[in-house]
Amino acid sequence: MSRIGKQPIELPENVTVTIDGLSVSVAGPKGELKQKLMNGFVIEQKETRLELTIADKEKEAELGQYYGLMRTLVANMVAGVSEGFTKVLEVNGVGFRVNLQGQKLELNLGFSHPIVYTAPEGIELAVDQNQNTITVSGIDKQLVGEVAAQIRSFKKPEPYKGKGIKYQGEHIRRKAGKAAAKAGAGA
Repeated sequence: MSRIGKQPIELPENVTVTIDGLSVSVAGPKGELKQKLMNGFVIEQKETRLELTIADKEKEAELGQYYGLMRTLVANMVAGVSEGFTKVLEVNGVGFRVNLQGQKLELNLGFSHPIVYTAPEGIELAVDQNQNTITVSGIDKQLVGEVAAQIRSFKKPEPYKGKGIKYQGEHIRRKAGKAAAKAGAGA
């Protein structure tokens, strides 16, 4: 049985939850999210908390694999509509820069042409004044992570000089370059 799945989800004051069978809708100051739970789970609201239980005791071993997942998905919805999620990307490299025009991100990453990325609905992009930091924010944790991963995939950081797009705080393992030849060797 999942230790995470058993934990109740605390609801902030400004968050409302609507439960309709297996469908859960969470609304808060930042927006609204909906999620459908798997068959065999029951979610109940008790005062200021949500509790997830396995309804089908015969399939408890099977459903136990997804118990923590279902609870985490609902908890992420509650956190998203109340606080939101952000991922910060850093662009490193000579001449690499980023411009934001509306919801279109223009990336100059050393290719012969700029890359234009349009953010999906529900995602906000921000670029700092130095044009080397991108902030991806939204209420859906999965969508925020997916957009950040797509932007990072345009130019992953390389191990020799560290040029490319990386997550803030990500450590890039650096490799040593070629060793210089000794003078007079091999002549």
